[in-house]
Amino acid sequence: MMGATVQQFEEAKSKLSTLKNDPGNEVKLRIYALFKQATQGPCNTPRPGMLDFVNKAKWDAWKSLGSTPQDDARQQYCKLIESLVEEEGGSSTQLTTKAAGSGAVYETLLVTKEDNITTITLNRPAKKNAITTGMYNEIIAALEQAAKDESVIAVFTGAGDFYCSGNDLTNFSKIQDGGVQEAARRGGDLLRKYVKAYIDFPKLLVAVVNGPAVGVSVTVLGLFDLVYATERATFHTPFSQLGQSAEGCSSYTFPKIMGAAKASEMLLFNKKLTAVQACELGLVTEVFPDSSFQSEVWARLKAYAKLPHNSLTLSKQLIRSGEKERLHAVNNAEVELLVERWTSDECLTAIMSFFQGKAKL
Repeated sequence: MMGATVQQFEEAKSKLSTLKNDPGNEVKLRIYALFKQATQGPCNTPRPGMLDFVNKAKWDAWKSLGSTPQDDARQQYCKLIESLVEEEGGSSTQLTTKAAGSGAVYETLLVTKEDNITTITLNRPAKKNAITTGMYNEIIAALEQAAKDESVIAVFTGAGDFYCSGNDLTNFSKIQDGGVQEAARRGGDLLRKYVKAYIDFPKLLVAVVNGPAVGVSVTVLGLFDLVYATERATFHTPFSQLGQSAEGCSSYTFPKIMGAAKASEMLLFNKKLTAVQACELGLVTEVFPDSSFQSEVWARLKAYAKLPHNSLTLSKQLIRSGEKERLHAVNNAEVELLVERWTSDECLTAIMSFFQGKAKL
């Protein structure tokens, strides 16, 4: 430690001790170490100087993992992230709601039926309506119930300022028995069933996009009959950024709706669209001023819901029937590729990098 005084040494030693003994920093060091071990293997960099106390603490934490295999480090990292999310309230208490006229009870949705309209509201506003595994299952159940009730139209919207921020990425941290391969297989089966529920939905399906929309909440919009958006809504599908690929039949519906080049900008190069841009490309039916969005949209939907039920349903079937087989095939192909992506080092590293960005010392 050339050039350092005894006082400097003691100050650095004191800071290092404080850093290590602070419970919050201890967790962050553990996250950092597991991330490095999972992505790069055992510690392979020179030890930082004694006075570089932050980097020395990081180096020591990584070095302490010794020869722990990368797969083991990855699983430990995922479990740690999952536990932190639960402590923070990732599975925060939601109002449990019962759908009118049914025995279904929902924890992450508000499902109501009024004026011949079944409204399915994504109800995790504190998490920007990010979709958990449980929420996927509840949406499937809500669609199945809406298909059987007496409503004319089914409407999706979001609670709070967001429509939906896409997948809750903590879904990827829940690696249980069977490891990554089995978790990916289960996730693929659930996604296939989820998208199938939209493809097979027999009634008019409308999205009332009340704010930003991300990921799977955007890709399934090609399966809706109408998409109304507030002017402040945005549409973003950052799949390649996370080492993943398209889903929701968007690899087929988006090029068909907006053309191959514009679809590639969204699905391959992560381009975020404004509501007006999405409308110009055909993904959104109409954009409304934010100040009058709710009143204008719901007045229109209530008028549509007074139209003859059978006429609307049969006309939709006529319009959509020629494509259903194709859409199911696309859904299967997309899920197969995603399962492969989810088990790839590229995808796992990208997702861990996302979490790592939230855990900087």
